[in-house]
Amino acid sequence: MPRHAEESAPEKSVSEAFRICVVCTGNICRSPMAEVVLRDLVDRAGLSGRVVVTSAGTGDWHVGEHADPRTVEALRARGYDGSAHRARQFEGAWFDELDLVIALDRSHERVLRSWARTDEDKQKVRLLLGFDPDYAGRHDVPDPYYSDAAMFDSVLAMIEHSSAALFRQIEPAFPRSPAL
Repeated sequence: MPRHAEESAPEKSVSEAFRICVVCTGNICRSPMAEVVLRDLVDRAGLSGRVVVTSAGTGDWHVGEHADPRTVEALRARGYDGSAHRARQFEGAWFDELDLVIALDRSHERVLRSWARTDEDKQKVRLLLGFDPDYAGRHDVPDPYYSDAAMFDSVLAMIEHSSAALFRQIEPAFPRSPAL
């Protein structure tokens, strides 16, 4: 069964949910990949509704556009569906609704922290690779935009690995209800 990605924005109405937004530059390559992968991990763990995953870009160049076709294809080749994605730009007001803001590289991290209004908001901003001990010493997920399909596949593999590491760290905070 194909994995899916539904476009969703941070919502205050899901008050108990842990809200994550993954951010890259234009929200058409890396962050849509990470959104789809993290949402799949959440869904497979039965935590839909308890963990909400969205994505955005630091820039507004691609707002409203689909993910890059190479992103959609790389995702499709691994059994994910990124076709519903529409790019959007991160807004500083979202910090109030988010629990974790995942930057894909240090430039995104700097921009996001500059948009944060409080120290608490700044603490919400973390690098994806920082959750993955296998990438110790590395900080940035490479931008595949100016490269070929093989680079998109390589970036997706890195995102899958690091997203799994991130998910292993947050999953214990959501105990399962006993089966009836």
